[in-house]
Amino acid sequence: MKFQYPEKQGLYDPQFEHDSCGVGFVVQIKNHKSHHIVQQGLRLLCNLDHRGALGADPETGDGSGIMIQIPHQFFVEECQKAGFYLPEAGEYGIASIFLPQDPFAQRHCGAVIESHIVEKGMDLLGWRDVPIDLDYVGKQARSSMPALRQLFMGRRRLENYDQEKFERKLYITRKAIRTSLQDVDGFIITSMSSRTIVYKGMLIPHQMKHFFPDLSDSRMQSALALVHTRFPTNTFPRWDLVQPFRNLAHNGEINTLRGNINRMVGRRANLKSPLYEDISELLPIIIPRGSDSACMDNVFEFLIQSGYSLAHAMMMLVPEAWEHNPDMTEEKQAFYEYHEHLMESWDGPASLAFTNGVQIGAILDRNGLRPSRYVVTKDDLVIVASEVGAVHVVPEKIKYKGRLQPGKMLLVDTEVGRIIDDKELKADICSSQPYAKWLKDNVLQLSDLPKPKEVPGTDFDTLLLRQKIFGYTSEDLNLLLTPMVENGAEAAGSMGNDTPLAVLSDSPRLLYDYFKQIFAQVSNPPIDAIREELVMSLTSRLGHERNILDPRPEHARMLKLYHPILSNEQLAQIKELDKQDFYATTLSMLFAAEAGTDGLAIALYKLCLQAENAVKSGSAFLVLSDRGAGKEQVPIPALLAVSAVHHHLILKRKRYKTGIIVETGEAREVAHFCLLISYGAGAINPYLAFETFAQMIRKKALPKELTRKKANENYFKAIRKGMYKVFSKMGISTIQSYRGAQIFEAIGLNEDLIQGHFSGTPSRISGIGIEEIAQESLLRHETALEETTDTNSILPGGGFYNWRRRGEFHQINPVMSNTLQKAVRKKSQDAYDEYSSLVNDQKQRFSTPRSLFEFAEGTPIRLDEVEPATEIVKRFVTGAMSFGSISIESHETLAIAMNHIGARSNSGEGGEDSGRFIKRPNGDWPVSNVKQVASGRFGVTIHYLVNCNELQIKVAQGAKPGEGGQLPGNKVSEEIAKVRNSTPGVTLISPPPHHDIYSIEDLAQLIFDLKNANPKAKINVKLVAEAGVGTISAGVAKAHADIITIAGHDGGTGASPLTSIKHAGIPWELGLSEAHQTLMLNHLRGRVRLQTDGQLKTGRDVAIAAFLGAEEYGFATMPLIAIGCIMMRKCHLNTCPVGIATQNPELRKKFTGLPEHVINYFFFVAEELRKIMAELGFQTVDEMIG
Repeated sequence: MKFQYPEKQGLYDPQFEHDSCGVGFVVQIKNHKSHHIVQQGLRLLCNLDHRGALGADPETGDGSGIMIQIPHQFFVEECQKAGFYLPEAGEYGIASIFLPQDPFAQRHCGAVIESHIVEKGMDLLGWRDVPIDLDYVGKQARSSMPALRQLFMGRRRLENYDQEKFERKLYITRKAIRTSLQDVDGFIITSMSSRTIVYKGMLIPHQMKHFFPDLSDSRMQSALALVHTRFPTNTFPRWDLVQPFRNLAHNGEINTLRGNINRMVGRRANLKSPLYEDISELLPIIIPRGSDSACMDNVFEFLIQSGYSLAHAMMMLVPEAWEHNPDMTEEKQAFYEYHEHLMESWDGPASLAFTNGVQIGAILDRNGLRPSRYVVTKDDLVIVASEVGAVHVVPEKIKYKGRLQPGKMLLVDTEVGRIIDDKELKADICSSQPYAKWLKDNVLQLSDLPKPKEVPGTDFDTLLLRQKIFGYTSEDLNLLLTPMVENGAEAAGSMGNDTPLAVLSDSPRLLYDYFKQIFAQVSNPPIDAIREELVMSLTSRLGHERNILDPRPEHARMLKLYHPILSNEQLAQIKELDKQDFYATTLSMLFAAEAGTDGLAIALYKLCLQAENAVKSGSAFLVLSDRGAGKEQVPIPALLAVSAVHHHLILKRKRYKTGIIVETGEAREVAHFCLLISYGAGAINPYLAFETFAQMIRKKALPKELTRKKANENYFKAIRKGMYKVFSKMGISTIQSYRGAQIFEAIGLNEDLIQGHFSGTPSRISGIGIEEIAQESLLRHETALEETTDTNSILPGGGFYNWRRRGEFHQINPVMSNTLQKAVRKKSQDAYDEYSSLVNDQKQRFSTPRSLFEFAEGTPIRLDEVEPATEIVKRFVTGAMSFGSISIESHETLAIAMNHIGARSNSGEGGEDSGRFIKRPNGDWPVSNVKQVASGRFGVTIHYLVNCNELQIKVAQGAKPGEGGQLPGNKVSEEIAKVRNSTPGVTLISPPPHHDIYSIEDLAQLIFDLKNANPKAKINVKLVAEAGVGTISAGVAKAHADIITIAGHDGGTGASPLTSIKHAGIPWELGLSEAHQTLMLNHLRGRVRLQTDGQLKTGRDVAIAAFLGAEEYGFATMPLIAIGCIMMRKCHLNTCPVGIATQNPELRKKFTGLPEHVINYFFFVAEELRKIMAELGFQTVDEMIG
């Protein structure tokens, strides 16, 4: 028996498991203990049943639990039966323990536990077996069920110990026991306290009172009951992760967990407290391999055992959105600002209930992204739950009721017998110290500093050389930087990313391109960074962090930055600092070109040692600089340098002593800055970007009214907007929480590189290491030094965003497009075979994971034995392209074509005119048989919902996961506005989250609602491939979806920031495989069909998708090319010259596509698939699945 998920296998990785849950409590304010409270708690638990879930075994729940005060009289009598006696209430503690099933292991654990209790000076009173009824536990839960025992220990021999000190002694003892038994599978102490006790297990809520007969005993009395039911994305039996934990129960998701853990590890060397004789006994504070909720409970417990009150500790972990709140008192703002110097927030949607057995409370995250409601009765009962009505109270008994607001707290103190509301509670805590004075006296701001003596200027003579060394192209200037400096906004683009993965590219790519953003979907929502800007913050603090257990004025002695991007003048101010605690050391990120490929590894090693020594010498800021790159010096990739130094200092327990600033010519776009911050940088000076703006102004490449100052201001503004959008994709609000959180997946970096310098980063496709990175850096350097008539005065063209003749390879290029259009228009098999060869034969131009695959040999069969194409095409669907993003002519052409062949077209998120629901006299039927329900709900009516056989909930989109859709106002005609129930000319934006889906159980509710709206429709949930999409898919299957779509990162779009198109999501091959494997592991695969999309082009692509687990196959870009698209990538500008992605009446006249073109394309694909099936010996597609 093991308390852990299955080992990492295939593409399944247990670190991506998620939980969503129901949580609540019942408390008698005056501390009147009764069995009624326990009954009410169990009733509350049962009424939260819909927020839990069932897996493959319908009798095994995902976990339910209850925490109550120790019922003294009950245990006095029960322990007498067991042969030992208890002292007075509060004079003893109870440990609830899960022990291994093996008797020998049980005896070993028992002996170790007893020895620690005696060693810590406590009396060993006796053991009790917890009575259980095995008729009320499922087969799967029973197979992994531990032995459940309770151990009693007394404090008689502990001199001068009050109950608080006794609680701390129990905490220290439990941590010591855990250290001794950490390698024993199946062992955990679920609670160890003189005040509270926990009963929990892999149970359905209604099984609790039967499985644990104790809970039905009338002597089981308490004044409070805290309950939790679990809805994880898996069905693996993890008894240890059932909640409540020792002090809290959590419904939500901690999005910043990796950063929170790294920061806590970094603080270890600085922890000191007079409350502990040897604080090392408590390490590690965070127990490895726990869930996000368990990790938070570890830190919360550590803080309250170290002297913080419950409320104070929770305010540190889950602060309000204070920075932009004009209604908040100065005292409270000062409290929150001061504590940001001690602890970054544990950011993410959260409803938390917590208790120490005396006080009990609840709090919501700063965004209020989880539900929590409360009722206070006239007979002094407080009920808090995930929704109203969880415990029935007759209206006459209700004193008042309400809902918790974002960041607000409700606390009941049973010792004083009253509710302490948020305002009073926080006012007392915030006025406990003069936090505002501490900040005023210690915080350093750049505005406080004198102007620097020396600021580097622009060296126009060497600018072009340095731009080439750092990989600049003309596309960077024209497509990325120009919109940022002109408009203060990120550049937008359209269509998908069809260039090779960085590891497969023939061009030397920057290290940033090997990383892909991870984003929120289903288990937690992205944030709407535009409309919820109040909760967002780029303010950060750099410098020497101090002991969080001893808050003093000097904790605030740090540098406060309002923006992570530093101008040259601001960086010069920091470099010239000469104040106590504010010294900066500049370290070189360069290596000599003549040192060759070994030079980078040697220089990186020296850089880490220099950083360590600088911190030892008292440097509060490390400036990692690649200034000086030129003919003889090659820059170390800034991301590699930052992450290497960051992780080295964590390993050496010195990270908390310093802030990392990057002075680099390499970073210039939003994705670069986000990566640097996510891997440890506190601030960045992109000096070469500033020099480039100066050159563009000098050459009159920018509007003449644009000064250097204004250009830089617009650049800062664009970066702020862009970084907010990237943070918000993962549901993160503040840069303090994002820093070091490593919210990225690597594609194409080898294991040694990841373990050495990017520890904790998911990487499922291996690839290059330090040597290859050095080779690519040297190649860029050598190319920059080459002087030819073509390149000595201009930047390379690039071709990374748009196809260029000698630029980066594009899968969709003019030759391929023209060949396909010839094939479908002339129904030419020869032309299709040529097209198929161009796409499939990628051995010279590897581009995607599937381009590396080869089919294993099979036993061929005759072609006439293979499933006919007329059946295969029914598995095809066209992508979700809305009426609005494309013209009515192209939208109807796709629908008519798909209906003719028994396949399905997708309406997209723009609604559909009801006139299309009726079949036309000529047999054409322009209805989309898949209707999409997206976050904006544009055009979603009951009439719309019932006129289809499939409803797709769009959680995310391949080209821009974590973002909403956007239809520019110039494309919103009267016709479109009517269908979308909107106003002509007004830009229509779908918010990033569905505002009724903040968790898996919310998705289950929407699925339930849609099934009631249209009982005949299958419900499809669209996800995007990323690390962890398999566990999300398992949760979606448990939420009763019928189909799960896994979209690849290279899907098309009508409009998206270029950052999203290029840097978010991963190939569908990885996401689909992970989803299939994880569903198989969870025995859930039979519940759902899998669909995939994202640049599927040929029968070979379909065959690979089938082998990786997909039963259905989505096509979008290729059907558009079949009806005339020429990939101008101007969809977002309403200027499509072939009448497809435009609403301009004149341009729409140029549309020449026909349904027959689409039909021909799909039959060509199906026939190609049939030939592959015949060669490999498959008669049906079903035989190929998975």
